[in-house]
Amino acid sequence: MPLSHLSPQDRALFWQFGQGPEVPVLDPLVHHAVERRAVAAPHAVAAEHQGTTITYGELNRRADRLAARLVREGVRPGDHVGLFVRRSIPMLVGLLGALKAGAAYVPQDIGLTPAAQLRHVIRTAGIRVVLTQSEHTLRVPPADAGQQLITLDDDLTELSTEEPVRLERPVRPDDGCYVLFTSGTTGKPNGVEVTHRNVANILLTAPGDLGIRPGDRVAQLLNIAFDMAAWEMLGCLTHGGTLVVRGKDVGAAARTADVLIATPTVLSGIDPADCPHVRTVAVAGEPCPRPLADAWARRSAFHNSCGPTETTIVNTMHHYRVDDATLTIGRPTPNNTVYVLDEHRRALPIGEVGEMWAGGDCVSTGYLNNEALNAERYAPDPFLGGGRRMFRTRDLGRWTPDGELEHLGRTDDQVKVRGFRVELDSVSSVLESVAGCSRAVTLKRDARSLISFVCPADVDPDTARRAVADVLPYYCIPATVLPVAALPETDRGKIDRAALLRLASEREEAARHTARAATVHGEGAPPLPVSAAREGAA
Repeated sequence: MPLSHLSPQDRALFWQFGQGPEVPVLDPLVHHAVERRAVAAPHAVAAEHQGTTITYGELNRRADRLAARLVREGVRPGDHVGLFVRRSIPMLVGLLGALKAGAAYVPQDIGLTPAAQLRHVIRTAGIRVVLTQSEHTLRVPPADAGQQLITLDDDLTELSTEEPVRLERPVRPDDGCYVLFTSGTTGKPNGVEVTHRNVANILLTAPGDLGIRPGDRVAQLLNIAFDMAAWEMLGCLTHGGTLVVRGKDVGAAARTADVLIATPTVLSGIDPADCPHVRTVAVAGEPCPRPLADAWARRSAFHNSCGPTETTIVNTMHHYRVDDATLTIGRPTPNNTVYVLDEHRRALPIGEVGEMWAGGDCVSTGYLNNEALNAERYAPDPFLGGGRRMFRTRDLGRWTPDGELEHLGRTDDQVKVRGFRVELDSVSSVLESVAGCSRAVTLKRDARSLISFVCPADVDPDTARRAVADVLPYYCIPATVLPVAALPETDRGKIDRAALLRLASEREEAARHTARAATVHGEGAPPLPVSAAREGAA
């Protein structure tokens, strides 16, 4: 028995805490939900982008025409169709058209993705048809495998939409909805196939539906290649909202929105005072600083969420309130489970720290063409049984006494400094408690030192180091704290750690140059910074 080593109380709490409610999803095909909205309110505005709008009826008609074209080009249920676009209304037509043809869409931002990565995506996903916009056709790599290129601004009106698109077989709930590419340890991203059942389970149940109602304005802020963009786009369209697709100005889309979905890094660049209509905010993708959560929770329903791409956007959510004792990641969403396990995959007692594994309807199909990685990260679920699988998130967590999950960093965020194990997030958390500090990131610099970055730029480095020294061991104290005006972002709206390390190197080189110049001119070297570390045996 997988739980026989636990006390009777912990066995009961394992299921009470770790299993989300069972909620039926009657039609787990995502595009069907959008089609129902088009029938119910064909003249309602589905999306707007820089002054252009499209109604649900027109979006559905254009997607039907595109689906007919895709089927004519040989696309079949279970295929993968490339969606290489910039944020736009044609982006939505392409997404919905691919789903109607029975294919999974494979999104990439054509303006940001290097050609080598696009080639890798095409090969790995076996893409035979790529959808793009005419202005970006030259950015699509030449057809190594003879893929067909369709521009979404083509005139498709010659294709009849009087009859439904006829597929060789019906789309099934376990067919792919999208394929997203996540960073890989080899330097090449891994393709993750996520099914209709996976996506419908988070979008068509509460709280993942975010209470979106017909007419609500949902901001589309994130890179289309990021899984949270599916939450924005499909989460809006399946519930009859109006998707506000941003241009270059993130704030402009947010200011008129009722619902925001973002990473904490993106959200931190938006002033809550400028967004009087926002009713609901959901964050995920990286740890959320409590001051940021407080700022938005005072004005809106704030959901702190967690889950990797492989467990379909998020698989835990917490409706956070300012007077909550802690900022947790909440409980499993409907039809999902979370297990806190030790290194032998045994369930841990409530309150002990372990690695979080996810089970239930959130667990995706797996990595494309990578059975070794599938075997490492996906495993048979001994708790649910019945052939179900669970996914190893590499997130560390523990259950609170009242059944909430605390996120305690990642297994790969645990580094060794001077031979001691350090959790980088714990250092950053202390720095974020310093007066005036809104965000902090801590990285391992070398075998003996850490470096931290804090913003805004007027945070005092010495005060920040002393704050860490007051509560953590000496080996946790960053050797350097660099104040910055803002933390750099990746194209997916997360903190760009590589850019931070480059910034540190540039500042050090500038300091060395200044010191050399001062010595040459007889001014002497500048004084060394005050040591931040209480030295001890490592």
